[in-house]
Amino acid sequence: MVSLNPFRLFNPIFNHYIGGENRDVFFDIDATIPALRHLDSNIEIIQRELDTILPTEIPKYHEVDSWQYKISGEQDPDKDWKVFMLYAFGEKHEVNRAHCPRTTELIDSVPGLFQAFFSILDPGKSIPAHSGPYRGYLRYHLGLRIPKNNPPKIRVKDQFHTWKRGESILFDDSWDHEVINHSDDTRVILIIDVMRPLPPFPHRLNQLIHDVFGKLYGKKLAAQFR
Repeated sequence: MVSLNPFRLFNPIFNHYIGGENRDVFFDIDATIPALRHLDSNIEIIQRELDTILPTEIPKYHEVDSWQYKISGEQDPDKDWKVFMLYAFGEKHEVNRAHCPRTTELIDSVPGLFQAFFSILDPGKSIPAHSGPYRGYLRYHLGLRIPKNNPPKIRVKDQFHTWKRGESILFDDSWDHEVINHSDDTRVILIIDVMRPLPPFPHRLNQLIHDVFGKLYGKKLAAQFR
């Protein structure tokens, strides 16, 4: 199941522009991608549509994307990390999007959209340390359903964040990160990957990767969509 994600091949090109090993871990949303705040301010709409989705059958992450088996399927295999995909590298999941039309309108309004999905973690299901394959995007989390007892937290590099409902973060997931989860209830967050703000030259390259290779990867995922 282990294979090289081709997105990693482009990381050295971006290193100079993003600070290399000195690059930031967490980012100020308002200063970096302020359009994401539109999601924060409409959390009640997102929550209502999420509540209609949770009772349905939702696939495990590695059932949608086999590259995720090591972090989704190997650890605690009796517990699930499920994803409800809405957008993946140029491919829209129309069936899923029909269940949450207002949410998808909000997501589609974010410039530079790369990927979007609900991330649903079973009680006690942790996610082992790993790093995102591509430095051309940043990752946004919006807390939607967070357990009250021992709420799960994420470590990114050497910094920790404990999710809270209604709070959002933006970070570089190409840093080593993991989820520590000792909770007794389901955790749900909205994850959105957005193209990283870059100077003109690497931005054009980033756009090309998104338009060409990204869409090929999106079609790979689309073949596994529910």
